[in-house]
Amino acid sequence: MRELVLLRHAHAESAAPGQDDRERALSARGRAEAAAAGAWLKEIGFQPDRVLCSSARRARETLDLAQQAFGAAQTESVDAIYEATPGELIAIADSYRDVPRLLMVGHNPGFEHLAALMSTGQSGDFRGMPAAGIAVLKLPSDATLEPGVAKLSAFWMP
Repeated sequence: MRELVLLRHAHAESAAPGQDDRERALSARGRAEAAAAGAWLKEIGFQPDRVLCSSARRARETLDLAQQAFGAAQTESVDAIYEATPGELIAIADSYRDVPRLLMVGHNPGFEHLAALMSTGQSGDFRGMPAAGIAVLKLPSDATLEPGVAKLSAFWMP
């Protein structure tokens, strides 16, 4: 059994006039949420084998703060996670199918749709994934990622 863990970035500041959305920083609330997410991951004994993180500043900051609690892992910045569709996210994650515990840090609506699609087979079956929300998906070790193949084994939100 392998795991795909989705961590949505924590609460970010609103964009300043003319600011690139990718450069939005975490708010004070977001920094606290990211630290709490890391503490929860540590509490459940989660240690990723690999981390794929959106290149957006708020995602990188979320990961940096969370890793202070659960520890560092081999990390890659993946531009394609930003604004990715569930299908694009599946393709990214499936290219790391040899990784037992993969953590992805990114954005909605892609992450909440992906969690629903992987666990129920339908991307419309979701209730939302709040800022700093975490979905833990259990996957058969030899499975190709496709709709309905995963079991949502845990969900956390601040």
